[in-house]
Amino acid sequence: MNPDRIFADTNLFLRYLTDDVSHQADAVETLLRRAATGEITLVTNSLVIAEIVWVLETVYRLPRPSIAEKVLAILNTPGLEVGEAEVLLQAIVWYTDQGVDFADAYHGAWMLAHGISVAYTFDRRHFRRIPGITVLHP
Repeated sequence: MNPDRIFADTNLFLRYLTDDVSHQADAVETLLRRAATGEITLVTNSLVIAEIVWVLETVYRLPRPSIAEKVLAILNTPGLEVGEAEVLLQAIVWYTDQGVDFADAYHGAWMLAHGISVAYTFDRRHFRRIPGITVLHP
């Protein structure tokens, strides 16, 4: 076990990005500084990013470009490792530029990253906007 690698949960990022609970946002900022200096390594995953997008959309009602800006800031945070960062980066581009729901954009980016170009789905609306994906109905 490596005590210097620490999981960062969704609520940390939300407090920092929204600053709606100032003392918690300040605590997260201190934590991010520790990570940036290499004292610790923060680690998170794609589900955390998906939760962030969902909360910023539904609770805070932020527009997609603002959400994308915040997600890109997370993906580029020094001292933070984000699992599947390349997949998330592509997903956020399609989410913003193509108007694809974030989950579907992520699924499409994940598929292509794994050499899968055909999807069975009843949701043609979003998947058809993803370049390189062929949509089939079962």
